[in-house]
Amino acid sequence: MKLTARSQTVVKQNYALITGDGFVNSVVPGWSNCVVNVVINEAMGADFCQQLVTLGPTSSLKGSTQVSEFFIYAIEGQAQLQVEDQSYALKAGSYVWLPPGTANYTIDSAAENTQLLTFQKVYEELEDISIPALYHGHADDIQQDIYLEDPQLLMQNLLPYELGFDMAVNIFTYLPGGNLPFVETHVMEHGLTYLSGQGIYRLDDDWYHVGKGDHIWMAPYCPQWFGALGDSPSAYIYYKNVNRFSIEQ
Repeated sequence: MKLTARSQTVVKQNYALITGDGFVNSVVPGWSNCVVNVVINEAMGADFCQQLVTLGPTSSLKGSTQVSEFFIYAIEGQAQLQVEDQSYALKAGSYVWLPPGTANYTIDSAAENTQLLTFQKVYEELEDISIPALYHGHADDIQQDIYLEDPQLLMQNLLPYELGFDMAVNIFTYLPGGNLPFVETHVMEHGLTYLSGQGIYRLDDDWYHVGKGDHIWMAPYCPQWFGALGDSPSAYIYYKNVNRFSIEQ
């Protein structure tokens, strides 16, 4: 009998590094013939859900958003998203944000081994601010802005920075040798997935070698820092909650 109890995954109170070597598949009602890995969700203390979904030609994902918003990003492969009477092609780099109250969506016609990353959270309405309409785009069409005046750090904002949106989803690219200029500590919660490259991530007072296919959850106020390694760019896509922080009067 061969026994193994080795894993690179670490789960702590303020953060988690999920490497995928311990994934156990989940079942989502309405989603069939697909592999669903719930990477982050409320059971670990998060206020959102992050999933990795692998599809093929017979896969079908059907549902509605109800009180939650639903962000879908195509990591690789291709599929078709139908939202009521509109159709959207999902290919590597494509993304769609579905607002709460979307009556019906269907994802099907996928190529073999298509991978989708999703972020979901209960939408927080603001008085006198309208809920945005469905939003879609492709990462290749989003400008890479220099972050904090460092040309080795490039940021893409996939969703508009408008009060109607209570989540942001960005792609952060580090050119070789790039690193965050300081240890960040902030109220925003993060969920991220590495798309390419490798580097060193500080979480609280711990340090980890991370790379493509790894996932990280960071609770509010978790100290965090990243530095890229190697001779090719490192990039990750990440979620954060925005625009809803207030002091009760």
